[in-house]
Amino acid sequence: MKQKQISGNVLVIGMCISMFLWGLSWPSGKILTQFCSPINFAAYRYIIVVATLLPILLFMKTGISIKKGAAPSILISGILLAVYSFLFFMGLKKGAAGAGGVLVTTLNPIMAYIIGIIISKRLPLRNEVIGLLLGILAGVILLYSNSKSYSILDGGNIYFLFASFTWALMSKFTSGASKYGSSFVFSFWQYLVTLLCLLPLVDFREFGEVVKIKDTIFWLNLFFSSAIVTTLATTVYFFTTTKLGAEKASSFLFLVPFAAAISSWLFLGEKLLLNTAIGGVLGILAVYFINRKIRLVGK
Repeated sequence: MKQKQISGNVLVIGMCISMFLWGLSWPSGKILTQFCSPINFAAYRYIIVVATLLPILLFMKTGISIKKGAAPSILISGILLAVYSFLFFMGLKKGAAGAGGVLVTTLNPIMAYIIGIIISKRLPLRNEVIGLLLGILAGVILLYSNSKSYSILDGGNIYFLFASFTWALMSKFTSGASKYGSSFVFSFWQYLVTLLCLLPLVDFREFGEVVKIKDTIFWLNLFFSSAIVTTLATTVYFFTTTKLGAEKASSFLFLVPFAAAISSWLFLGEKLLLNTAIGGVLGILAVYFINRKIRLVGK
């Protein structure tokens, strides 16, 4: 029983750190879209992700082999991740990073729960309903604090809406990764499929120009967005979906907008507004209620 409790605590700590890193990725991604097109940006990201995750797997001695039955799930989740990446970066390029971050991270867990309920043909538990309502309220408050009366369909926000649905759908496929072997190996092949989907769309003339960029800001943000946010934080997220399920793992996304606001305050000196703090607290409460039984994971 004690071991199970520790396992649950490790998952929570890992997810909270990952969500803080995801919060940092929004302003970082906005900076990168000024240097290259969304498709190329996504391709650069997954080239680095595959290149950094492979040695990690070799160091962990997990190998890269996976059961044959995993192929359909890997292909579908990889394609969905490619679509999500394109929509994500198009949203960042055409929309507002702050508002987009709130839209995606508020809608993802809601859509994940709706998809999960439809598939499992069950009604949500009372704690889950309370958590989702708190998450929606947190999103409304945070969206108001991060935008100037943005319409939900304005500018690049429509890309974020479709990105949310794509991510929620993809999470359902990654949640079953552990039955095929190591979820980290599953993620490696998923990222590789995503990269192969993006490569035919890459503008290789732009690729040649980007390689010549000498701006340290660009390379630091590209490394952070790829090796830290995706190779580490996103892989931890996918691993957690195999333990908690897509619905509960997605609920941690309610923490991302608050993490983005806190990190902007710490590293960029941006003002931390009262409604941002209130929305962040509500987001934390949403995660608590949805995952109230997290210590029973693996039981």
